[in-house]
Amino acid sequence: MTNTIAKTSAVMPSLPHILIEEGVRAALKEDLGRAGDLTTDATIGPDLSAKVSLVSREAGRLCGVDFARSSFALAGAGLAFEAFKKDGDVLAPGDEIARVTGNARAILSSERVALNYLCHLSGIATTTAKFADLIAHTKARICCTRKTTPGLRAFEKYAVRCGGGANHRFGLDDAVLIKDNHIAVCGSITNAIEAARNYVGHLVVIEIEVDTLIQLEEALAAGASTVLVDNFGINGLKEAVALNAGRARIEASGGINIDTIKDVAETGVDYISSSKITISAPTLDIGLDVTLG
Repeated sequence: MTNTIAKTSAVMPSLPHILIEEGVRAALKEDLGRAGDLTTDATIGPDLSAKVSLVSREAGRLCGVDFARSSFALAGAGLAFEAFKKDGDVLAPGDEIARVTGNARAILSSERVALNYLCHLSGIATTTAKFADLIAHTKARICCTRKTTPGLRAFEKYAVRCGGGANHRFGLDDAVLIKDNHIAVCGSITNAIEAARNYVGHLVVIEIEVDTLIQLEEALAAGASTVLVDNFGINGLKEAVALNAGRARIEASGGINIDTIKDVAETGVDYISSSKITISAPTLDIGLDVTLG
């Protein structure tokens, strides 16, 4: 079996608006607490207007425009939000992402949540894009893992897609990934694969992790369609790809970073998973410039 993997798509990823609104609403409630924005209410008159520009301070990949839009919308003052960029766009320093006009109190009380989401998600998208660009000449795709910020997994995985990456499973409930401890308890790779196949429906993906070429051969003999080869090293990955001979999809994982991903991709693997693109991604510097209206 020969695996063909589409590297790009003309359709940009999206998130249900209700998920965005729920996340933003929770963040605003956390920030406003029990008494609201004491600083803004004490220093800014209730009828004062302002115009705000959200501006990128550095180059990167944008993600989180609708989170910012929702932050200002939930401020409850009928603020006008005009976006000039969309998620997935490449940013240069000084690019204006969006402009908000209206009640100054409402803007200043919701700006931090808007910027928190924009900076965090754009940082993930930017880091993912750096990884993806390094392997664009190969068939491999960079994937995220379940190592995400608690409560933000769907958002961070969306940011990975905006950066040109692919998503691994979202949780324990949407795919089977048989790891070394499962194999140890089951007794063998074959037993684990057969047990999983008998338990789940035909639409559930079953992947198994292996640590050696001998385990890889057993997994392939048992009919595994996707195999995660963990900490194989470059030469080990080349041997694994040769042994596989197109029978299954091969995912490389373990210790992969910005300095090693190109060599890993050139071994011929199909997927490369790394937590570096989510939990280790630095934020993108996006600022807010205000002028009185």
